[in-house]
Amino acid sequence: MIAIPPIEIEIVDTNFDPAARLAGFAGPESGAVASFTGQVRGGSDTVLTLEHYPGVTEAALRSIAETAHQRWPLDRSLVIHRVGAMWAGEAIVLVACASAHRRAALEACAFLIDVLKTEAPFWKKEADGTGERWVETGTADQSAARDWLEETGS
Repeated sequence: MIAIPPIEIEIVDTNFDPAARLAGFAGPESGAVASFTGQVRGGSDTVLTLEHYPGVTEAALRSIAETAHQRWPLDRSLVIHRVGAMWAGEAIVLVACASAHRRAALEACAFLIDVLKTEAPFWKKEADGTGERWVETGTADQSAARDWLEETGS
């Protein structure tokens, strides 16, 4: 039997199917699986391009996941993040957490996505019929991450 790592981090440059990736994610010891899928929003002419630094980005995501595993009793966690060009409706990110209990899975999942939004080194450029622009992290995202990080002392 192949051992499944408790923390799985992937950076991908092609579209992926979140439902397919969640199939079989949790083992029989997990009573709860919480997941979040973020997708590109906008019209049919919207293109979102994400850039990152290979190696640095994966290390940052792993560090965030390790913090979640220290804070909550997780069996597994999964972070898949797209880079490159993406169209409206395509998945950008999938975060999933498995635990024996729902509260741990739900809170850890929220922590991962909130902190990832501000702490992971991704740069976003959005293009549509009105032009191109770099997308900054919103104040609500910054506030959510700050609240989590103040609770953990990170």
